[in-house]
Amino acid sequence: MKEIIVIGGGAAGFFAAITAARLTNQIHVTLLERNRALLSKVRISGGGRCNVTHACFDPKQLVTRYPRGKRALLGPLNRFGPVEAIEWFREAGVELKTESDGRMFPVTDRSETIIDLFLTEAHKAGVIIRTECDVSSVRRLDVGFELTLGSGELLYADKLLFASGSHPKSYELIRSLGHTIVPPVPSLFTFTITDPRLEGLSGLSVSQVELSLPKLSLEESGPLLITHWGLSGPAVLKLSAFGARLLHAVDYKTELQINWIPAFSSDQIRAILASQPPKKMIHTETQFGLPKNLWRRLLLAAQIPENCLFAHFSTAARERLIVELTRGSFQIQGKATNKDEFVTAGGVSLDEVQFQTMESKICPGLYFAGEVLDIDGITGGYNFQNAWTTGWLAGHALASQKT
Repeated sequence: MKEIIVIGGGAAGFFAAITAARLTNQIHVTLLERNRALLSKVRISGGGRCNVTHACFDPKQLVTRYPRGKRALLGPLNRFGPVEAIEWFREAGVELKTESDGRMFPVTDRSETIIDLFLTEAHKAGVIIRTECDVSSVRRLDVGFELTLGSGELLYADKLLFASGSHPKSYELIRSLGHTIVPPVPSLFTFTITDPRLEGLSGLSVSQVELSLPKLSLEESGPLLITHWGLSGPAVLKLSAFGARLLHAVDYKTELQINWIPAFSSDQIRAILASQPPKKMIHTETQFGLPKNLWRRLLLAAQIPENCLFAHFSTAARERLIVELTRGSFQIQGKATNKDEFVTAGGVSLDEVQFQTMESKICPGLYFAGEVLDIDGITGGYNFQNAWTTGWLAGHALASQKT
């Protein structure tokens, strides 16, 4: 019987192990997790609800949600994408629901539903799960691999899968087998900004903004959330993902420009402001659907006094306000971790992996799945979909009798 070892007790590792063990009784699958807890990212994803995937069913559109891995994932997503993932979970007894923004969750709204499913399915398939198993070294043999655990125990594997996320120790082991690791940097983070325009507005959101990093030639749009440390929300997280390496290179310090009302052109803004009743006070007449407190902060930033009437609204003041509304400049001073996402840009170089099987091009019998690869998606269920897709492909290859 062939011995299969999966390193990593997260989403990709479980999906690959279950897939492989279900396909044949000619293999013995062991899953090793260095920590005591299993599926820790699944547990905290989506605020404890687990954002399983995204209701984007066109692979060509879906791959645009991956700042790294877009080209490599196109073929795999045609074989096992969100449609297949939804059906996989349904057949296993877990129904998913789609929210207005396309994110998909279990109908229970509980991550434990997914965790319990994986543990149950792994048990039914005969997967052996071992926690607190730290792999200290891996040696390539003429046939298979020899693994040394931290305890000194030796294990043998005919085939070996790394689904170990972005843990530095795993990267060391993978390098020892001849692979290149693209240096990891954070992705999906929020912006630390200290600015009078944002002070005291924590929790306030704007449904649609346009953000740009002019010095880095990047822009994104979407909802924005003001926090006590700066800015968050989908627009910021997308910008941080696509700009992960560029922002790392400037030590997360650069200019951010915000268009708070992208639905309005400058000429439309001028016309709307000119049409207001002359005797109304500008500060009390909130415009463009902006939250009242934000509107007042932007007026003060444009040097418009609190008692100013529209009748006394000068052309120069109006133009200053248009700048604040459409291209207000803020200074990013650092990054903060998004509480629901812990994603890394970097990992195993994609040029060294065969994406039909997820097998190494360098070391036969070695496979990869999930975040250990230089693949990452924006927030919204895309990183879990990468785990399901690459885990499914790797699982089929692990179960194959080909060596």
